[in-house]
Amino acid sequence: MLQTIPMRVGYARVSTEEQNLDMQRRSLKAGGCELVFEDCGVSGIARSRPQLDKALAGLRQGDILVVWKLDRLGRSLSHLIEVVQTLGERGVGFQSMSEAIDTTTAGGRLVFHVMGALAEFERSLIAERTRAGMAAAKARGDAVGRPRKLTQNQLEHAQHLIETKDESVTSVARSLRVSRATLYRNCREARVRLGPALIQV
Repeated sequence: MLQTIPMRVGYARVSTEEQNLDMQRRSLKAGGCELVFEDCGVSGIARSRPQLDKALAGLRQGDILVVWKLDRLGRSLSHLIEVVQTLGERGVGFQSMSEAIDTTTAGGRLVFHVMGALAEFERSLIAERTRAGMAAAKARGDAVGRPRKLTQNQLEHAQHLIETKDESVTSVARSLRVSRATLYRNCREARVRLGPALIQV
């Protein structure tokens, strides 16, 4: 069986067309990358990065994905960790030149375990603060959740249109500039009985 030789594959990215890839390109070539994929004019938060997708799809077991800096790869810390963990599951290494991180070594893997733990800790803190904020708002009597789009008067007007003018729910919702689902939901929440006309629609 023919064995493939592991490759060092580089990935470079700049956010605008005006920025230059030369520095990243030179660094990656100097770092032994035989192949470099480049996304130019692609924001760091963009979900679609054509050349990165191409690079990730072509990586084989034993290959190493190399970036000049961590922020060239991940949209966020959690996304970065997700990508690197997925690479690890495929037997692909990861190196970041500026931060001297190398997951092909025990030290590099430890760094990423710590980063993953910190990301999970941050998510837990955000969730805890959100729950505390909602509980405090509820205690003050403030409305929690999605605000209603329709007032009581509007709901009563909708009921009147449907019951006395033979208007369909669709046309009433359109006149109030909301969807049928919103009208249904608001009526249910306000416990307004719209009568048989609503049920028949």
